[in-house]
Amino acid sequence: MSVTTTRDLLSRGPAPLVPSTRRKVLGVFWLLLAVSLGTALMNGRFLLAENLENLIRRTALFGILSIGAGFVIITGGIDLSIGSVVALAGCMLPWLLSVQHWPASLAVPVLLAISLCVGLAHGLLITKLRLQPFVVTLCGLLLYRGTARGISGDQTQGFGVGFESLRYLSVGSPFSIPVPFLSWISEGRFSPYAVHPFTGARTRLALITWIDIPMPFLLFLAIAVAASIFLNRTIYGRYLMALGRNEQAARYSGVDTDRMTILAYVLCSVLACFGGMLFALEVNSAQPVDFGNFYELYAIAAAVLGGFSLRGGEGAVLGVILGTALMQVLRNAINMLGVPTQIEFAVIGAVILIGVIADELVRRYAATRRQVAGP
Repeated sequence: MSVTTTRDLLSRGPAPLVPSTRRKVLGVFWLLLAVSLGTALMNGRFLLAENLENLIRRTALFGILSIGAGFVIITGGIDLSIGSVVALAGCMLPWLLSVQHWPASLAVPVLLAISLCVGLAHGLLITKLRLQPFVVTLCGLLLYRGTARGISGDQTQGFGVGFESLRYLSVGSPFSIPVPFLSWISEGRFSPYAVHPFTGARTRLALITWIDIPMPFLLFLAIAVAASIFLNRTIYGRYLMALGRNEQAARYSGVDTDRMTILAYVLCSVLACFGGMLFALEVNSAQPVDFGNFYELYAIAAAVLGGFSLRGGEGAVLGVILGTALMQVLRNAINMLGVPTQIEFAVIGAVILIGVIADELVRRYAATRRQVAGP
């Protein structure tokens, strides 16, 4: 019987997208395009520069959380504590900086180290005590939220007027890109003139619209590229894929499955902490009661939409980017089209359900084709 070695895995080159993942990614792309075009046609303000900049920023912030969730989902696990880790990091950062007067060079690494320990604890409880990921992270959801509320005294924590260099990571825009004809479409309704709704006065619109690229988007791209390289071009990425597809087979092949599971939860917690700090820096404050509420749902939904199978062993970072963008465009469309915001979570729930159903149908279709093809 042949044995697959580390050298064999490394010699195979980058891992290609499996057909089911490729189909999901393409499906999300076309759905994103359809929702964006439909919203733009029904409300031209969707294409305003300010709205697009906000969409890019929100996609980047939630995308960081979604990549972390993807690492856990690819192992066949789940992390329900993402939102509470966001709250813990988002509340502790201004508390350390403004109340305890720690320097940013110390507060940020300490919070990242705490999140690393959180992920390590999750991984150890799941691998060594064989507790269910759902139970472990559900307890974490309550524990970290309670810790944030206890440390802050249930009071809103703010940065005040300082820390501009640190806030630049969340609200800064290093450069702008030109987009031709955008104002003609959004404000002129496919005309170079905007007409005042009351006076009928015509205003000439600029041919070029400049869109600021938010700093969080660049950070998100860097994390996405690193995650993609990790999953597709390193042996550890292949180990994660193998773990999610068949943990027992991966263990018999020499993969340290416990270590890889722990690594996935550590990466998820660290990215949730980093995202939580960016969220707090964006709004300049954090309220421990509701800061980060349900963010784990957005992260999980984006990862599932993007092709990460809840059974594990399947996923692509490009899909996470598209899935996150789709979730944010849907939220934006709800606001712009006058749909009651109360149904926002209903939309998210429906999206997750559709993703799970699609995953099951694709799995059954693939299994049927294998049976028809025969050995």
